[in-house]
Amino acid sequence: MTARTRSRRTADQLCVEAVELAREAAVEAARPQPLGPHLGVVTEGDRLVTHLFECRDPAYRGWRWSVTVTRAARARHVTIDEVALLPGPDALLAPQWVPWSERLRPGDLSPGDLLPASGDDLRLEPGFTGEDEPPPNSVEAPGAAAAEAGAEPERADGGEVPPRRATIAAIAEELGLGRVRVLSRYGMREAAERWEEQYGPDSPMAQAAPGTCASCGFLVPMTGSLRQAFGVCANQYSPADGRVVSLSFGCGAHSEAAKVPAPKPPPPPVIDHLGADPL
Repeated sequence: MTARTRSRRTADQLCVEAVELAREAAVEAARPQPLGPHLGVVTEGDRLVTHLFECRDPAYRGWRWSVTVTRAARARHVTIDEVALLPGPDALLAPQWVPWSERLRPGDLSPGDLLPASGDDLRLEPGFTGEDEPPPNSVEAPGAAAAEAGAEPERADGGEVPPRRATIAAIAEELGLGRVRVLSRYGMREAAERWEEQYGPDSPMAQAAPGTCASCGFLVPMTGSLRQAFGVCANQYSPADGRVVSLSFGCGAHSEAAKVPAPKPPPPPVIDHLGADPL
């Protein structure tokens, strides 16, 4: 019997010699698949040795059956401690686990799915919602004390209290700012790079286009700072219809790509000046 001990500890001789005992346990665990030859032993500790056997299961290529045996101090009887199937150095393993947030790709979201944005998402930053302003029925609201006393609300300078539509919160709602979080500069730059890659000047369609989207009549401008570089295509015959496109993108459906030829004027009538028609 040949055994390889891969440890600096002194292997317990009785545990090392218990190959047949370990084989019986491995055969029972591997059933109905056959068991391969004995590969060696590993000393785990004092009177604690692991026997390794080749796994012949085709689904676990490169794996090994590991049978750990031990014995009590001053005892001659060796017992089975545990049996496990462990990967070897050349084992076929599943890829390393990746969190779902890193595995998610555009287009993976299906109807009914929910995709929460984490609180530290770099693509978002706090927006203005008007929550800092006191509600109209609060004692801190302008004119609340006067209204409670039955008097007309007045400002500190004696003027009238501005109506609800003149407050900062109302103006923010009208401007579309009543959101808890808005797009950050990082998120805006990330989106711009993604749009530029798909519908930008370097795409094959733009390279062969007769003009850019900046001069196309089908371009719908965007709002905000992205207006300077992007718009939305509104040409149903364009491959980018309904998509955000770079102003330097272009396609063959450009509004000024080609002019419809004007109809040719009819030829002048042919009049016979030599002959005469009989009357």
